[in-house]
Amino acid sequence: MKLALLPTLIGGVSAFAPSSMSSQRSTSLNAEMSRSVPFLLKPSNLDGTMVGDVGFDPIGLSDNFDLKWLRESELKHGRVSMLAVVGFVLSEFVNFPMYSDMHVDDSNMAPSVVGLSAMLQIVFAAGIEEYRTNKGKITMEDMFDDPSRVPGDLGFDPLGYKKGGDYAKLQLNEIKNGRLAMLAIGGMIHHNFVTGEPLF
Repeated sequence: MKLALLPTLIGGVSAFAPSSMSSQRSTSLNAEMSRSVPFLLKPSNLDGTMVGDVGFDPIGLSDNFDLKWLRESELKHGRVSMLAVVGFVLSEFVNFPMYSDMHVDDSNMAPSVVGLSAMLQIVFAAGIEEYRTNKGKITMEDMFDDPSRVPGDLGFDPLGYKKGGDYAKLQLNEIKNGRLAMLAIGGMIHHNFVTGEPLF
């Protein structure tokens, strides 16, 4: 009898168990596993309703933070990273006229060349825009007091993408491109830092 139970304990389903019992165990096990990380359990708060949600949350962020706030953060970091990738590459070849005498081959050195005041202006302008678009609600606790507020929707749609039928596909494209850009800018920065050479 003990030998008959061994496959159940090891493989999850016994060869000696009835087929209906095997399929029930298999189905319940599959339902609890993440699609993106098959050896981890499915995140309890990710139900697939958000665009780009494939059940990837290996460190359990969705259990400790508001999902809308996390999505807003992901979108904003993705958008900044897409701009950063373009800026990182272009800064090797193009200079603003006021900095024409300060060209550097290593884009990692660009912030030190323009100086602290220029970098603080960027941070200050970003802070004002963050405050303005969120109507003063900039913390995780109050940013989504309005349940109808959509993460990442700043009301900027000059080309009318929302009116098109493929808006969900465009949202997915933005999420994927933003995720790729976050990896890309990290790789570019580390390439220059480790090798001490320009990207190109």
